[in-house]
Amino acid sequence: MTEYDVSADIEAVVEDTNLPRRLKDEVYSTIEQRDGVSVEQADDIAKAVETRYLDTRVDPLDPVGTVSAQSIGEPGTQMTMNTFHYAGVAEIDVTQGLPRLIELVDARKTPDTPMMTVHLEDEFAENRERAHEVVWKIEATRILALGDISTDVADMLVRVNLNPDTLQERWPTVDRLSDIVAEISETIESKLGVEVVQLDETVIEFGPDQPSYRELLQLVEDLREIVFKGIEEIDRVVIRREETDQAPDGEFVLYTEGSELGDVLGIEGVDASRSTCNNIHEIYRNLGVEAARESIIEETMNTLEEQGLDDVNIRHLMLVSDIMTNRGTIESIGRHGISGNKESVLARAAFEVTVNHLLDAAIHGEVDDLNGVTENVIVGKPIKLGTGDVNLRMGSSPARGDGEGAD
Repeated sequence: MTEYDVSADIEAVVEDTNLPRRLKDEVYSTIEQRDGVSVEQADDIAKAVETRYLDTRVDPLDPVGTVSAQSIGEPGTQMTMNTFHYAGVAEIDVTQGLPRLIELVDARKTPDTPMMTVHLEDEFAENRERAHEVVWKIEATRILALGDISTDVADMLVRVNLNPDTLQERWPTVDRLSDIVAEISETIESKLGVEVVQLDETVIEFGPDQPSYRELLQLVEDLREIVFKGIEEIDRVVIRREETDQAPDGEFVLYTEGSELGDVLGIEGVDASRSTCNNIHEIYRNLGVEAARESIIEETMNTLEEQGLDDVNIRHLMLVSDIMTNRGTIESIGRHGISGNKESVLARAAFEVTVNHLLDAAIHGEVDDLNGVTENVIVGKPIKLGTGDVNLRMGSSPARGDGEGAD
């Protein structure tokens, strides 16, 4: 038998299984990568995968929501309350553990410690100097990083002594120092509405329109807040060389304190396909609801794994993520989100603010159809799940000749 015939027979064996298309392709490609696999062995492999797949499917009427809640909730009791470090990057503090899990299921608009992981492409990922060009485009550069500020109370002036080495480092693509100083002066004039005078190559000064000690101090405070380069929301960037799937020999990766995904993805040298942040709402705004769904799954799984709780089945996290995003937006799991929007009055009342829900339902004449688990438990009825949703009844039609008279 030729190699082509064996390959065709193996493909036929895999196609004959009761597997989804993606799994069939994966099984076939894995067998093809291994030399010397016979048709009989391929059949055994395919059947073993099929058995595992069928065993992991959910039975009809299985209470998947309750099982998922228990699966995530029980390990959650083992999580530490105050883990504030980012694995591998000691310089950046990121909320982890139980606080992070609560952040995710509550769908907080902004995390306590927003951060980004920015991957680079081409020469920016390999050359440290080119990587630093991206760093200075991302990290917010304020005046205290560029030089020293002094105040002359007698003449009512603010004087700034700029550091030429720092200027060249932060503006590596600008050749002339005078052009950088001119750019800084223009920014101060536009932001503060004052006239800037250049005393020396790297010394500038300005003052209030009217002699006023209060206005002079206010100018200094406002000057410290101006961002001359970079993104205002990102205070610090850490650059590290790491081994990745795309670069086994190592590449430069940026970690940021603060996040602004939309602006960062547009910067030259940033690999938009691999860069991400820990703010699910930011991902939703820039990349859509499907990306947000993936982000919720990824963030919750990473949070559990860092606590050593990696035995939680990812399908339970996928179910939570699906519920949070299935309306096209991100909803929290709480009284202001999914639990508060349930159709059942008793289910809403059982969660939080019981009296308010019952009072509103009475005023508006709402009806509870008792379809869910919670409301049936409250009224003492069997829940419509598992055996509780199966009814047996005698057939009302006359018995047929074959003796079958019951449904």
